[in-house]
Amino acid sequence: SFTLTGIPGLEDAQFWIAFPFCTMYFMAVLGNITLLLVIRLDPSLHLPMYYFLSMLAAIDLVLTTSTIPKLLSIFWFQSHEINFEGCVAQMFFIHSFSTAESGVLLTMAFDRYLAICKPLRYSAILTGPTIAKLGLAAAVRGIAIVTPPTCMVTSLSYCGPRVIRHSYCEHMSVVKLACGDTRPNSIYGITAATIVVGSDSILIAVSYMLILREVIGLSSREARLKSFGTCGSHIGVIVLFYTPGLFSFYTQRWGQNIPMHVHILMADLYLLVPPMLNPLIYGMRTRPIRDRVLSLL
Repeated sequence: SFTLTGIPGLEDAQFWIAFPFCTMYFMAVLGNITLLLVIRLDPSLHLPMYYFLSMLAAIDLVLTTSTIPKLLSIFWFQSHEINFEGCVAQMFFIHSFSTAESGVLLTMAFDRYLAICKPLRYSAILTGPTIAKLGLAAAVRGIAIVTPPTCMVTSLSYCGPRVIRHSYCEHMSVVKLACGDTRPNSIYGITAATIVVGSDSILIAVSYMLILREVIGLSSREARLKSFGTCGSHIGVIVLFYTPGLFSFYTQRWGQNIPMHVHILMADLYLLVPPMLNPLIYGMRTRPIRDRVLSLL
């Protein structure tokens, strides 16, 4: 088994840090479950954009639930131990579903591009089978990319103290405990993360640039402001998703001068803040969903 330290350097404050973490986790779970139920129960919301929102909500539920309950048990009950199989499973879920979420964010940017720039072809392009294929492609890509490093981790030998200086089983934090040559793990991890995040973020940026160019040409000032507000909030969520993840990933390798507690806090918030904000920004800022939730309340 391994021992998870939590947040190195903030052990005395972990008990109190757990309270805002628990609140954010509760909001993330409640918000995403509400989003899924509202979309499921309202036939008028059975449209491409809302199907993609459902995928995002489901991924966020898996991401948070695979890590935060264990994290809270460390902070509140000093339950630091995790067995090897559980650690590998947690690592697989974190990285594969993070990759899948990146793919879903890309499909959502593509959806908005079609809705605003190609409205007459929107329904013809985003049919039911196409939506299912896009969702399946995001899931398969996440599993395919994360399976090799997971297999490599299980084949390594671990010697010495099995203490993971992290709140959860992140890939490189586990690899650092292994004996022997771990360069293949490191090279594969950094290459995969750079290619996935780089390609997805560039394509998302291109989509929103084309959207903004189309929005600027709108004659109505009110329509322009509404579109700018929607695009701005979506871009904000995307930045919040990618920035902490990349910061955590690269800090594991080259961030020796960055305090450990800063790195771990950023890594923890990466799994909490986007799942908490996604239902609010993508869901409650969407009028049909907001009206449906208010009517239910």
